[in-house]
Amino acid sequence: MYNSKIVGLGYYVPENVVTNDDLSKVMETSDEWIQERTGIKERRHVTKDDGNSTTSMGVKAAKIAIERAGIDKDDIDFIVFATLSPDYYFPGPGVLVQRDLGIKTVGALDVRNQCSGFVYAVSVADQYIKSGMYKNILVIGSEIHSKGLDMTTRGRGVSVIFGDGAGAAVLTREEDNSKGILSTHLHSEGEHAEELSLIAPGMGSRWVNEIIADNNPDDESYLPHMNGQFVFKNAVVRFSEVIMEGLAANNLPPTAIDMLIPHQANLRISQFIQKKFSLSNDQVFNNIMNYGNTTAASIPIALTEAWEQEKMKEGDLVVLAAFGSGFTWGSVIIRW
Repeated sequence: MYNSKIVGLGYYVPENVVTNDDLSKVMETSDEWIQERTGIKERRHVTKDDGNSTTSMGVKAAKIAIERAGIDKDDIDFIVFATLSPDYYFPGPGVLVQRDLGIKTVGALDVRNQCSGFVYAVSVADQYIKSGMYKNILVIGSEIHSKGLDMTTRGRGVSVIFGDGAGAAVLTREEDNSKGILSTHLHSEGEHAEELSLIAPGMGSRWVNEIIADNNPDDESYLPHMNGQFVFKNAVVRFSEVIMEGLAANNLPPTAIDMLIPHQANLRISQFIQKKFSLSNDQVFNNIMNYGNTTAASIPIALTEAWEQEKMKEGDLVVLAAFGSGFTWGSVIIRW
């Protein structure tokens, strides 16, 4: 059985920077209020005419990752695309990436696990490579939140948090089982699914024709909902549990962690986990202050920036961990 390893990383974010002060001009909020609760200073939003889509941003990130991997696009055997904000209700963006990159007719899979989407996608890719079915897999996380946010005081509890962007990784076969991805760990707790959700449109709730027919300006079913305090309390518990689970599976103590890259949900969550595991600032990588929460894109963007800044060296133990809507959560344990 093979291991899989990450051999190429890339990310892309829109050029349009939206600061907390910018948001304070369209809703009742302030830089101080947002930073105190989330740690976010600014985020990137697409603009109407910039040509960005969830797929196109994923393609831009993927091109960088493929080039850095030192392979040709036609060496890609499979595509896994994680997002909660696809360009179309269907088909998903995986096939659009295959088309836009001009890759031969390989399989393309979409993962809908929101904030833990990239962790789930990496786990899927890892299993395909471990089994020997595929050699090189392109994994993408990409999101456009800004088009679906309520940019008024009513929606500020959610809207100030999220940003747009994409990240990508190329995974390949590694014959040395002491290197690369050592294990992945995935969980879900669907009883809390509605605590962080977007209900409509949906076949089981309210579909487009009903929303249009009602034409109700107070209808919030198609806007994201988050029970912030409940999500926070669950996140800090599940983050800790799934990191410990991954370490235990590999007979490693918390002191073995060289770099933790958490999903960039809230800087306060990351700081809580950092303190719990007694990690230094150099052992945890955060960039939420610059990009906000980019959901499935947050870990690959952060992982790429950490790699670009030479935060990891060969042999380091790198831990990826995420928690989010669903509720779903997971971790990836990597020997870099």
